[in-house]
Formats: sequence, C-alpha cells, structure tokens
Amino acid sequence: MTGKQRAYLRSLATSLQPIFQVGKGEITDEMTTQIGNALEARELIKVKVLDNSAYSAREAADIISEATESEVITVIGTKFVLYKESQKHKKIDIKSMV
Repeated sequence: MTGKQRAYLRSLATSLQPIFQVGKGEITDEMTTQIGNALEARELIKVKVLDNSAYSAREAADIISEATESEVITVIGTKFVLYKESQKHKKIDIKSMV
C-alpha cells in the first residue's frame, strides 16, 4: 500500500466512530471473526482499546490485523484503524490512488 493510499484511508477514518472495543479480556477467535465480518461489510473500521486492557493499541492492532488478514492504517492513542478490501461490497477504491 502506498503512502497516498494510506493518507486517503486515514482521511476517511477521521469521521468514523469505533465499532469494537478491546477490554480486559483476551482477543478471542469470536472477536476476530466479528471484526472480519465488519471489515467485509465496511472495508474500513475503527477499534478502541480500553485503559484496562492487557494490550496496547499497537499490540491489539497487530494481533487483530494478522487474524483478519487486514492492514493497520494508523494507530493513534487508544484507537486504531483497519482496512481490508471487501470481496462482495466494494465501497472504497484505493487502486486509483497510486
């Protein structure tokens, strides 16, 4: 992914609200499955890591992105943004941003 594509996705993510939270529990298979389904439907999602979590935002982003085969776009404070191109519901065209 190029820098222009990443910058474009970051700009789209500024208006997003987090739809998942990583709390004090482990990152489970069920959670990663739900995040994967959300990525398929939306392509770009924001996740918040709560203060009581055992993970930092970077650690959680890396674990979840690996499990869902998505890309970490940005990690800022306690939030991170993931992107995965949808197979059925393409909404974001980043291929033209080369």
